[in-house]
Amino acid sequence: MSSPDTETSAAYEQLYLILAAIFIAALVACNLIFQKFFSWEIPWFGEPLIFQQSVGILAYPVTFLVTDILSEIYGKKRAERVVTSGLVASLFVMVLVFVSSLVEATSWSPVDDAVFSKVFGLQWAAVSASMVAYLGAQYLDIRLFHFWKRLTKGKHLWLRNNASTIASQVVDTALVNGLLAALGTPGVTWERFPELFVNGVIFKWVFALLDTPLFYLAVFYCRRRLNIRDS
Repeated sequence: MSSPDTETSAAYEQLYLILAAIFIAALVACNLIFQKFFSWEIPWFGEPLIFQQSVGILAYPVTFLVTDILSEIYGKKRAERVVTSGLVASLFVMVLVFVSSLVEATSWSPVDDAVFSKVFGLQWAAVSASMVAYLGAQYLDIRLFHFWKRLTKGKHLWLRNNASTIASQVVDTALVNGLLAALGTPGVTWERFPELFVNGVIFKWVFALLDTPLFYLAVFYCRRRLNIRDS
């Protein structure tokens, strides 16, 4: 937690806004690009593992890294404010997409109505599912982060970073894929749910482990640059 003399510093607040901007941008991007799916072949004892997932998953781990940094440096309440701001931003973008779909494209528009509808036409279903999963997972992540911080008396930074993210990613992956399948989203069916769930969880867990050094560097920089003492 920050020391009182840094609460109102310009650098302290500027960093908060930058982290909030990265979080919101990553979240909105997830909802806009999710309809494209990709496939990776990972060598595994002679039999390649086929990894198939929405490209939206590429940006989503960033949001959990940022909320952990916010939780560590700014505390639970300010981290939750950014999560709430992300919800508002996503809903606002959804409204903008809906209004844009009502406006007829010109004959010379590079993107006609059919293409626009194909890319963005599922926003209501996708964002609704994503937001339910997002709220549940992000608030859970923040609470688990501080639970582990209290339990370890502020020690073992790696533990609260990974333990909170790993648990919340399971909730997020199950909710978003389950809701998308229930809503009949093309490409996301109950038959594909086990594969999408397992692939999604593994991908997010791997990135949670890989971003641990980044988390340490970010926290070290913030404490050193802003003269923040851990309570």
